[in-house]
Amino acid sequence: MSGNESRLKAISEITSAKPFETTMTDSLKEIWACDVFGLEQMEESLSKSAFKAIKKTVQNGAELDPAVADMVAAAMKDWAMTKGAKFFSHIFYPMTNATAEKHDGFVVTNSDGGAITEFTGSLLIKGEPDGSSFPNGSLRMTNEARGYTAWDPTSPAYMMHTANGAVLMIPSVFMSWTGEALDKKIPLLRSNAAMDAAAQKVLALMGEEEIATLNSSCGAEQEYFLVDENFAIARPDLLLAGRTLFGASPAKGQEFDDHYFGAIPERVQVFMQDFEDKLYRLGIPAKTHHNEVAPGQFEIAPYFEAANVAADHQQMMMTLLKSTAKAHGFLCLLHEKPFAGINGSGKHVNWSVGNSTQGNLLDPGNTPNDNLNFLLFCGAVIRGVHKFGPLLRAVIASAANDHRLGANEAPPAILSVYLGSQLEKVFDDIRTGELHVPTTGGQMDLGLSQILKFDRDTGDRNRTSPFAFTGNRFEFRAVGSSQSVSGPLVAMNTMLADSLEWIATKLEAKLEENSDKTAAVFAVLKELMEKHSNVVFGGDGYSSEWHTKAVEEHGLKNIPTTADALPAFKTPDVIELFASTGVLSPVELASRFEVYAEQYVLSIEVEAKLVIEMATTMIYPAAINYLSSIASTGLQLEYSPATAVAEHASAMMASVQKLSAAMDIEEFDSTEAHMTFLATDVRGLMDEVRASADKLETLVADDLWPLPKYREMLFIK
Repeated sequence: MSGNESRLKAISEITSAKPFETTMTDSLKEIWACDVFGLEQMEESLSKSAFKAIKKTVQNGAELDPAVADMVAAAMKDWAMTKGAKFFSHIFYPMTNATAEKHDGFVVTNSDGGAITEFTGSLLIKGEPDGSSFPNGSLRMTNEARGYTAWDPTSPAYMMHTANGAVLMIPSVFMSWTGEALDKKIPLLRSNAAMDAAAQKVLALMGEEEIATLNSSCGAEQEYFLVDENFAIARPDLLLAGRTLFGASPAKGQEFDDHYFGAIPERVQVFMQDFEDKLYRLGIPAKTHHNEVAPGQFEIAPYFEAANVAADHQQMMMTLLKSTAKAHGFLCLLHEKPFAGINGSGKHVNWSVGNSTQGNLLDPGNTPNDNLNFLLFCGAVIRGVHKFGPLLRAVIASAANDHRLGANEAPPAILSVYLGSQLEKVFDDIRTGELHVPTTGGQMDLGLSQILKFDRDTGDRNRTSPFAFTGNRFEFRAVGSSQSVSGPLVAMNTMLADSLEWIATKLEAKLEENSDKTAAVFAVLKELMEKHSNVVFGGDGYSSEWHTKAVEEHGLKNIPTTADALPAFKTPDVIELFASTGVLSPVELASRFEVYAEQYVLSIEVEAKLVIEMATTMIYPAAINYLSSIASTGLQLEYSPATAVAEHASAMMASVQKLSAAMDIEEFDSTEAHMTFLATDVRGLMDEVRASADKLETLVADDLWPLPKYREMLFIK
């Protein structure tokens, strides 16, 4: 079947397909966390002393007795087998933004050759996958293959069901035989511990006597696209690169603003409900879903959870999005920019810090100028973003996310902090030493008796800020939709730990000079804002004026590409940050630069190869076929698109030849030079090929065009 026939057949199959049938009869109460082996299930199956011990580990990170691990393992196995499980897996999160799992059977044989089941504490605690076959940044060579997974009891085990059974999934960390972190979970747990230790010092200096373990929290808003699988399988670029490398803009895109929060298509609504039913069974608190700005784009946002659990849940969510979409005949696209000319997808990470005794320490309350704990923690965030803005840009860097950052649809590639008018005034007053009573938001009154009045927020939102305060948390808006949230959380927790250590040192000295706690706090914050207030910005982050002013007057860095961003991992201040907090050793940090740089190089190389192949084997033949069909008519017209088709086809193939030559270059002075070459030369040539190809799409007869078009993929659901 020719390419154009596949495309037309796909349209026919989609438009004639019957709706996906599903029944949702179980109530939320019945299904909530029914596939999770959490504290409630442990309390039912463990002795009181064993449950008390595991509860301390889960909630406070206390060390667990191996004997208790044996009891937990036995109870976990019994629970899993009642759910139909014959296998268990230590699921872990290598440096790929994806998950990894190796399934082991509960079955062993006795001396008579009969089958019995076994699952001991040692099996629960440790697994052993290959440490050299995952990205490791030269930490493990091929001849040094041993790696370990180890059970993380702070994140609950759960069941993953298939049509033929179930598997017990055990969240785990992944390390080398020599003890280096090969995953994203170990640094996240370490960063939270570092933040807790520093926060404890500050709160103790503030006179707090009962201080529970502090934890960061996370709520990540996930954006994604859905494309019918019939279209997707006819697009090699979607299948292998996750985005369209060719495609002319349709006559109608998102310019009418009619898709955002619009009525959800029935087929998509059925998918969403099925997907969220699976999330609820796993205890993942999906809170909202809706149409996003671009046609064919949607969003789901969970409720806040402890950062480590939230990171695990995010990985599970991305996996379930793809598998559930497939069951409904869709391909779920998590790429940050699957379609040119319309909004891409992000994953806004809402982040806060708190505990059970002091509450949310980034909640200002009604009078933020009097809330000293809040002012210190908020000030610590401001300092952290100012000092480590390049690091924050590096942890969200990828070939895919480069398409969003800096465009007028996503936060700029300049890291700044938005506080809102009220808080910005409070911190500016602290800097100048003239604190005034802050204003309130007032009341919303529309003058309509049937509409109840309500209190308005003290400040507006700023959708152009990459790092914005949104009432009781910060929202890191620049994270990419396909990325793990662990990297951003590690960076935010670690920079906060560093700033809180700085504050604790300064505050202790001020308190020794002056017993007035309020005066000491404001003295520390005044010094902090004098050094770091340049990072606060409440205006339009998309404007060219800000881009100039940020660099020239505020001293901030504009970091547009991954090639520019990743070297931040090699700077002395970032190396010292992670080493001093114990989050990543210099060797572990260096490995991350190597891994992420390699992923960047490979991503662009795959795309470039696809551009060459698709242009040569699909688009050029379509243009030639069209020219042949025109020539066969023998008509002599005053104007014929044949001339334009011939010109664009020739230009496209000339660009393909240049791109092929560029891809043949193998020698580079450094990894940085290789990345820069790909970011500039290769991507520029890819754009050249695409420009001609997209022109051809608008000229070649529709029934000869081989690739599903934007108007079809975005609007046919």
